[in-house]
Amino acid sequence: MPHGEAKRYKTDWQTIWNVLLISTKLGLTSFGGPIAHLGYFHNEYVRRQKWIDERSYADLVALCQFLPGPASSQVGIGIGVMRAGMLGGIAAWIGFTWPSVIALVLFAFGIGGMDLAHAGWIHGLKLVAVAIVAQAIISMGQKLVPDRSRATIALGTAAITLLWPSSVGQVILIVVAGIIGTLLYRKAESSGSPKICIPIPRMAATICLALFFVLLLGLPLLRNLYPLPGITLFDAFYRAGSLVFGGGHVVLPLLEKEVVPTGWISKEAFLAGYGAAQAVPGPLFTFAAYLGAVRGGWLGAAVATLAIFLPAFLLVVGVLPFWVDIRKSPKIQGALAGVNAAVVGLLLCAFYDPIWTSTIEAPADFAAAVVLFLMLVFWKMPPWVVVIAGMVVGWVLAV
Repeated sequence: MPHGEAKRYKTDWQTIWNVLLISTKLGLTSFGGPIAHLGYFHNEYVRRQKWIDERSYADLVALCQFLPGPASSQVGIGIGVMRAGMLGGIAAWIGFTWPSVIALVLFAFGIGGMDLAHAGWIHGLKLVAVAIVAQAIISMGQKLVPDRSRATIALGTAAITLLWPSSVGQVILIVVAGIIGTLLYRKAESSGSPKICIPIPRMAATICLALFFVLLLGLPLLRNLYPLPGITLFDAFYRAGSLVFGGGHVVLPLLEKEVVPTGWISKEAFLAGYGAAQAVPGPLFTFAAYLGAVRGGWLGAAVATLAIFLPAFLLVVGVLPFWVDIRKSPKIQGALAGVNAAVVGLLLCAFYDPIWTSTIEAPADFAAAVVLFLMLVFWKMPPWVVVIAGMVVGWVLAV
């Protein structure tokens, strides 16, 4: 990308504002966990906004599956970076994150004592999630699973993940799918990877990667030398965000080890906050905001949230400029063919559990989900209309 074009992306405030608005909409409506979030992102960023093509989106998802941290948030940050540079990535992260951060901080202060998990309109939003993720599976499956071999990878991944529900298992399956893809497709003719413009200089990317490791290694030393509350809090959450593969559910034991034995929070309060985090939309990593708020009010929530997401941001910004060239290799493209098929399998697995199993509890739920799917896919109604309809239906079903 020419220097002037990169500068234009970085200073296009209208584009950055648009990224913030779109990601905020996703932050307010994306229920169902990290894999389900990928379905929402696909519907919004690929199908509606057309900010990124299908192949590039799949490759970005594949990359983020290999990086530690919250994969769905990293995908959102990556799309923001592609759209509007470093500030676009920040805007995408803020928009997707702030709704659940605010909700969980209020819960920590005792304002959110209502039973969100069983509210009718919340159930309606889960019904919408069923329709949106089903649409994403069909769309991504048509393009990423076009032959028998990749269909076998996708369905095998889904079946094994259901039988072996482990974050470590998911990483192993993705690696195996990449190896299989390399063996099967490395010599296949390719139309080439779509061109992606990353308005981030490689020097800035290198600095981000270096900063990631400096903080990871240096914060524990700084914590021992100066055991101040702010440094201790930042170190605990930064390490948790740096060392976790598989999303928010995996970060639970790491955070529990940091905050319960040390007396920061009781085990009962910890589990109550974790339950609240699963009842709100957006990334589960915002559970850190609840813990930070219990520890140090709004300032503690801000420090904990920034610390746990900072590794994800540094890694995405640091890797993307190099990834654009790496993905052109025939062997890498073969590996991506296998990994992308495995991602479709993971999406199919998440569609069943937890989305389907926690939402479709009666024939009326299934009927409502079918109607919402019809509205979204065949009637081509705007997603916000489908969301409102789902909330109304959920409220009616709960009466």
